[in-house]
Amino acid sequence: QVQLVESGGGLVQAGGSLRLSCAASGRTFSNYAMGWFRQAPGKGREFVAALARIGSSTYYKDSVKGRFTISRDNAKNTVYLQMNSLKPEDTAVYYCAADRGGSVYTVPSGASVDYWGQGTQVTVSS
Repeated sequence: QVQLVESGGGLVQAGGSLRLSCAASGRTFSNYAMGWFRQAPGKGREFVAALARIGSSTYYKDSVKGRFTISRDNAKNTVYLQMNSLKPEDTAVYYCAADRGGSVYTVPSGASVDYWGQGTQVTVSS
């Protein structure tokens, strides 16, 4: 069992930055590829970013490329999402996910995600 707890959300003006953190506890954190998803009001959950279990391969939703960066610190059992140049359309609840597939390409569908965090709200004002 892995428990994921997100933090770092909040209200920010367009063009601003936030860094989300996801602290993991329980089973070995490094066994999983990690991802971030988001869900805006009235919409389904969508993939945002992924980081491979081994190495530093990353994969991003097209609309966040160049603005968001996913990273992990295995010693701290924590994954981060640095979000820069935020836009109002980035407003959503952001969820951390642990994916058993291990590859950045297994994360986006969500089908191999074993664990989800509870979410943290990000609101970007115009």
